Amino acid sequence: MTEFSRRDFLKGTTVAGLGFLGPRGKPSKQDSSPVKKGKGPIIISTWNHGLAANEEAAKVLKTTGNPIEAAKRGVMVSEADPNVTSVGYGGWPNRDGIVQLDAAIMRGEDLEAGAVAGIEGIKHPVAVASLVLSETPHVLLVGQGAQDFAIEYGFKKENLLTPQAKEAWKKQAPLREDHDTIGMVLMGEDGKMAASCTTSGLAWKIPGRVGDSPLIAHGLYCDDEAGGAAATGVGEEVIKVAGSYQVVEFMRQGMDPNDAIKRVCQRIIRRDTSRPDRMVGFVAMRRDGKTGYGSTTGNFEAAVWKEGKNTLVK
Repeated sequence: MTEFSRRDFLKGTTVAGLGFLGPRGKPSKQDSSPVKKGKGPIIISTWNHGLAANEEAAKVLKTTGNPIEAAKRGVMVSEADPNVTSVGYGGWPNRDGIVQLDAAIMRGEDLEAGAVAGIEGIKHPVAVASLVLSETPHVLLVGQGAQDFAIEYGFKKENLLTPQAKEAWKKQAPLREDHDTIGMVLMGEDGKMAASCTTSGLAWKIPGRVGDSPLIAHGLYCDDEAGGAAATGVGEEVIKVAGSYQVVEFMRQGMDPNDAIKRVCQRIIRRDTSRPDRMVGFVAMRRDGKTGYGSTTGNFEAAVWKEGKNTLVK
């Protein structure tokens, strides 16, 4: 294991940079809504498999109070479920029949993040992304480097191609435009937030293709001073508008989460009006705990945990 942690790196760069950075100022905030505290965990995630992910995340938040651990463990439920064919084990493979996974995680308190892309043979890429956050000065590791890093930290290489996914690959089943990535945004009792996202990406993709999910500001973004958001659907469309970051920035201005999502979805639709069926969806949570969800097509589900109740909304 590496002895060079993110903490060591940041300590060194802080000292070196004091001469020209000057005192750290706080960004101005137009959103004056109070930070939510003391009402229990609030969690929102994408699609119906988000229900099981929410249950696990809520359990972790209640026992540890750690938003990063909850965001990680929550989506790991989907990564381990072979029936979720867009995430982790059982995810549909690329053009060559190989399962390549992407994941990211972000902490709202200090904007620290970790991600992996194009990683093979590792069932829980979000757990590797969490280690990139905590144990390295980096944000994103890719391909063989990401796999080597995971193995260095004790992960075992596994065959992630299930018989169901292999059969679908052989038939090259027609693709849908709504890739069921799981993205999650959550908030603990103390108002601290985190977001996570994990996916097997577009089925039959060109090997090496990376969508929005592991890209900070695109597949997810989280800032305790404004809120958090996560995306699902056609990753290329999310990347072109920095989707999750834009949702959070609209909430920073005081916008309702649903309105913020609507504004970004409208931007995606206006960009190319000839493709009204391309699906992009978002879930979001403002710093006061208010949640929102929506998509370009209306073909979307979100799972919301609030006040001890876990509900699927369409």
